Amino acid sequence: MTATDYKVKSKKLKMKNRFHQPSVWRILLLFTFHFSLFTFPLLSHAQQQDSTLLLNDVVITGTRTPKLLKDAPIQTRLITAADIEKVDATNVEDLLQQEMPGVEFSYAMNQLKHMNLCGFGGQGILFLMDGERLAGETMDDVDFTRLNMANVQRIEIVKGAASALYGSNAGGGVINIITKEGTEPWTLNLNGRLARYNERRLGGSFGVNRKRLHNMLNVNHTSIDNIHVNNAENPATQVVTTIYGDCTWNVKDRLTYIVNDQLKLIGRAGYFYREQTRVADAPERFRDFSAGLKGLWNISKDDNIELSYSFDQYDKSDYQKITRLDVRDYRNVQNIFKGLYNHYWNSGSVLTAGADFMHDYLMNKNLGNRTESQNTFNAYAQYDWLVNTQWEVVGAVRYDYFSDSKDSHFTPKLSVRYQPIDNLNLRIGYGMGFRSPALKERYYNFDMEGIWIIQGNPNLKSEVSHNLNASADYTKGHYNFTLAAYYNNVHNKLATGVPHYLPGDDKQLYLDYTNLANYSVYGGEATIQARWNNGLNAKLSYAYTNERFPKDKEGHTINNQYIPARHHSLTARIDWDKQITRNYGLRLSLNGRFLSAVKNVEFVDYYDISKGTSTIHYPAYTLWKLSAVQRIGKAFKVTAALDNLLNYKPKYHYFNSPLTDGINLMVGVSVDIEKIE
Repeated sequence: MTATDYKVKSKKLKMKNRFHQPSVWRILLLFTFHFSLFTFPLLSHAQQQDSTLLLNDVVITGTRTPKLLKDAPIQTRLITAADIEKVDATNVEDLLQQEMPGVEFSYAMNQLKHMNLCGFGGQGILFLMDGERLAGETMDDVDFTRLNMANVQRIEIVKGAASALYGSNAGGGVINIITKEGTEPWTLNLNGRLARYNERRLGGSFGVNRKRLHNMLNVNHTSIDNIHVNNAENPATQVVTTIYGDCTWNVKDRLTYIVNDQLKLIGRAGYFYREQTRVADAPERFRDFSAGLKGLWNISKDDNIELSYSFDQYDKSDYQKITRLDVRDYRNVQNIFKGLYNHYWNSGSVLTAGADFMHDYLMNKNLGNRTESQNTFNAYAQYDWLVNTQWEVVGAVRYDYFSDSKDSHFTPKLSVRYQPIDNLNLRIGYGMGFRSPALKERYYNFDMEGIWIIQGNPNLKSEVSHNLNASADYTKGHYNFTLAAYYNNVHNKLATGVPHYLPGDDKQLYLDYTNLANYSVYGGEATIQARWNNGLNAKLSYAYTNERFPKDKEGHTINNQYIPARHHSLTARIDWDKQITRNYGLRLSLNGRFLSAVKNVEFVDYYDISKGTSTIHYPAYTLWKLSAVQRIGKAFKVTAALDNLLNYKPKYHYFNSPLTDGINLMVGVSVDIEKIE
């Protein structure tokens, strides 16, 4: 449902509204400084733009029904297309680290990326693309390079357990990436960006909007060379000496056909390709094929139905250059059928009911040349009760069944929103989350690069979490203030255990998937943002996270190779946007993030654990990005940015350190062909 559709519905419901040469970037900074001195007096003149914060945007992820952001009963963080443009993010990793405190990405030994969001890893945060699940994983996370930010309309983030609506893997929250639909008669955008180490980003989109037919095609290509980095002497554990580059292609097409006033059909298709060279003669290749069809039927003014089918296939292979063979060693396929029904009452209350069926197929050489599959069925219901103008209560319940483990789950959720005065919302909620063991966690058995044998565990239990959360947000004029707190208690946390030898065998190490004892994490977040008539915008967010890990029989904390969440993190952004003349506009943006120090116990040598462990100190660090976007006429945008503005370089590039090699100058251009005069 579009924002326009929602406004019509809301009337019926009566809802309330990196360079090594410092001289180069110093010259650029001086230029920006002097230009700012010239333009700053213009700030006193009010601009012809809305100064209020964008709280009337529509969000859908928290309840599966459209809600104004300011009235959503489930606290939802919204990242808009304008926010994405200000950050100039290539993929979701770039964006989340700049926009959200409490987010950090660390790396496995082969530099596959792992996300930590307020104590929950990638398997505990459900990523959706237009509401659909993604197949495949890389070291317990989705392939984040798939999720590029081109043609994204908005991203909706719901923290806390959302399994009552979305099932497994939503125990820590949901991140829903929603793409754009064509709204103009036709659009054609071409864009590119160049940076250090031969980094290239090229893209294009073509949109058509006719009376009943809308289509949006998007093509993007990125590439970057391998980067060799330096480390100080005597590291405490293994270090990274080469940051592996890659090459990607991402093609997406979305077609919407409006049959009549009651029926809309949406089809989509996508192809993704990534190649990474860690071994010169055998680059790794990652591919994804996706497609889907959705029908939206307004049965009456009070009832609608959504039916959909989605297909997603994620493959990994090794290309042998000498023999020219592309050997596939991993395939994950998901076929999902969904049905959703909504009934609206004149009072504003909404009943939602739905059911999903998913066939999940996994082929992997690490399964011992076998394939594994599983059928998952679920049914859920939610009642959104608008008691009066001040109170709203949302209750949901869900049932899931997994054929492979013969496991089933009953998952509830309850949220309450109270609005004592205009522009102040108080929310409190409880939600149960869960994660069913993945097929690989149950059946994998493989030699991980000669270090240890990874063993699946068919007796794994599902991870179950209990989430309590509370939040308050207040808007006054140009300002918005948000406070939130949460507590998560996780039972049978799915993880890898401690490396061990089998009885009578002291030569080969084994690492098992296992259920850990109780794990808990609690914390809070505070955000203040402002928007003024003079084109100046600012946002500051702080997050506190505290994890409680279980201990083994000897009293040592059980933790895996990934870095724990840092206790303190902060993100900040200030930007100024001014249309200086009829044909020239300028936007200056400064984005930064700070993360506090953290310690983690790691093996000194992963290939020989007899050397024991060492407590690794990861220092606090801060990364900043300064960018300037010039709008020339209606069609052209020229961008210049300095990433890692303070030239931060880790002393040791451990696996969990930010893999950066200093300041990086980026320059880009974007052309909207249809706007050329």
